[in-house]
Amino acid sequence: MGILDIIIFVVFVVSVVGIGLYKSRHEKSGEDYFLAGRGLTWWLIGFSLIAANISSEQFVGMSGNAASYIGMAIASYEWMAAITLVVVAFGFLPYFLRAGIYTMPEFLEYRYNAAARTIMAVATIFIYMLLLGAVTYSGALTVETMAKEMEMKFIPTLAQASLAIGIIAMLYVAAGGLKACAWADLIQGSALILGGAVIMIFAFKMLGATNEASYIEDVTTGAVGVKTFSGEGVMERFMTLNKVRLNMFLPKNDATLPWTALLLGLWIPNFYYWGLNQYITQRTLGSASLAQGQKGIVFSAFMKLLIPFVIVIPGIIAFNLFAPEMKLKAVDDNAPVFARYLKANPDTRLVQIAESPSAEAIAALPEGVFLVAVYPDEFELKNARSKNPFVLPMSLEKYSKLQVKPFSVFESEDKSWKTVFPSLAEELERYNTVIREAAQSSGAKVNTEKFLGYKYDSALGQLLSKVLPRNTGAVGFVLAALLGAVVSSLAAMLNAASTIFTMDIYKKYLSPQASQKTIVTLGRISVIVFTAIAVFLAPQLGNPKISNSIFTIIQESQGFLSPGVLAVFVFGLLVRRAPGICGVAGLATNFIAYGGMKYLSTISGLMDNKIMSILIGNFLNRMAISFVICLLVMLLIRMTRPLAQPIEFKQQTTIELHSSKGAIAAGIIVVIITLILYVIFSPLCLAK
Repeated sequence: MGILDIIIFVVFVVSVVGIGLYKSRHEKSGEDYFLAGRGLTWWLIGFSLIAANISSEQFVGMSGNAASYIGMAIASYEWMAAITLVVVAFGFLPYFLRAGIYTMPEFLEYRYNAAARTIMAVATIFIYMLLLGAVTYSGALTVETMAKEMEMKFIPTLAQASLAIGIIAMLYVAAGGLKACAWADLIQGSALILGGAVIMIFAFKMLGATNEASYIEDVTTGAVGVKTFSGEGVMERFMTLNKVRLNMFLPKNDATLPWTALLLGLWIPNFYYWGLNQYITQRTLGSASLAQGQKGIVFSAFMKLLIPFVIVIPGIIAFNLFAPEMKLKAVDDNAPVFARYLKANPDTRLVQIAESPSAEAIAALPEGVFLVAVYPDEFELKNARSKNPFVLPMSLEKYSKLQVKPFSVFESEDKSWKTVFPSLAEELERYNTVIREAAQSSGAKVNTEKFLGYKYDSALGQLLSKVLPRNTGAVGFVLAALLGAVVSSLAAMLNAASTIFTMDIYKKYLSPQASQKTIVTLGRISVIVFTAIAVFLAPQLGNPKISNSIFTIIQESQGFLSPGVLAVFVFGLLVRRAPGICGVAGLATNFIAYGGMKYLSTISGLMDNKIMSILIGNFLNRMAISFVICLLVMLLIRMTRPLAQPIEFKQQTTIELHSSKGAIAAGIIVVIITLILYVIFSPLCLAK
């Protein structure tokens, strides 16, 4: 980074923190701290929703998924969210504001009973702990990747970058609460979209100048090809390379985002996230009026339509330009897995081991053969880094400590892996078959070790370090915008987790008579504690055994909560004679149903069945099934134990509750544009 980049970066960060603290300097009560005094206007709400959302799931995770075979299809999380937001504005928000609640779990007590509130509060806090770590990790990974690619003098570790991100978010959240978040988000939300646009422009520019680019030949197999260019225009190059990845509709048996999930499964996390997720809805709960909240939500829906163009498209181009670098980035994750495979299968012909191999030995390595290169200490390991994806360096200490669990199989979630390493894939298929048969005959559980073909989550880091011009301020601005994205999302989660713990657990059960001063103080202490948890968890999430994609971690983990919560809320709003026990039953049913299907999806013999593979192999399909089961259980209870009188949603607030006619018209326009975009990015148009 040049001096100008550093100046812009520092000024941006200081401005965000300073403005957030200044605007929230008069907060005295719990309502001031947690809900910004219920005085947020539509433009603050709109930008705050976007800034809280655009973080690891977008800039890092979504661009990473876009770099893979998934391509444009990952944009469904954005464009379906636009429609979801319109529904939330007019179908959900009026009830929440009428209730005068601080938290979403609190609404369950308003509609059902205290037990439902507590279950949701505790479950949400546990899920948020993982999400806090995931968001922090995504930002730290990008900072580390960029520092390495730009060959900076100081390269922070994941732990160091995580600590820096956590401290920045903690400073203004702990001090200023929701109002600080909202004003910081106003700046960061604007910078996010502008920064994404800058990345996209320069990514296209580099694609137009390159002579050789990688591409996905077939989304079904993940096969990778390389194409040479001599004079074609940039858009012609983009379409030639990526036509198959511009399709919003993936095959029904796809493990990540099958087209069947668009019918029901994807709507569940969308409605949960935008309508019932505390760190998102907390912004709307702080609305000055219903009309202001609705305008803000629809405004954010319009911005959601733009996000794929500044995040997904650059991610697609990143693979075109930097596929070899992404393959090399997978080496550190692959090294311990290959070492375990060598220990588990000493007869392998395709994995060798050598201590401190010479450059000549590495050069003489047969094609398709991997070398676990063991070095006596970390210093020699650092100096011996090879730019060869078949050379897997690691320290002697780390290699010696590696243990192989019984009945371990070795595979990958990355479709492209088999085409990248075909010989090893064939050997592993034979080896894994033998191990699975042995495990089945012994009644033992199979342990899975995961290889990577490409480190897709490094896509953004590659773009930032290679496509942006140096010493112009562009790198500093975009990096500041990216850090702002991560910090905004982390800040939103910290504020939400603190609110739920303080209001739904501490004030509800531990100290019902707590003063406003005590509530605000505890809220601040909670922010500090949750920050520490995030900083601790973040470095652990880089393990490929957890997942090949941070985006997948975030989305799949919420399956334990979102289907049940959505079912309980929707059922409670529509079925007014449903008794209080329905809330508890719906939440408990989802834990059991989703968790059970998640466990069944790990049984290899069961997943060999095509029907079962489609039904429970994909987490979105599991969400859909769990949602339906929850509704059926609650319907059964309603039929057998109906309330004598329907529930009345009494007004418990003094804010204005009249809907905005202008927001209604704008919402209809959003829905129409979304449907048009799905047609454009389909086999009917660009993807044919």
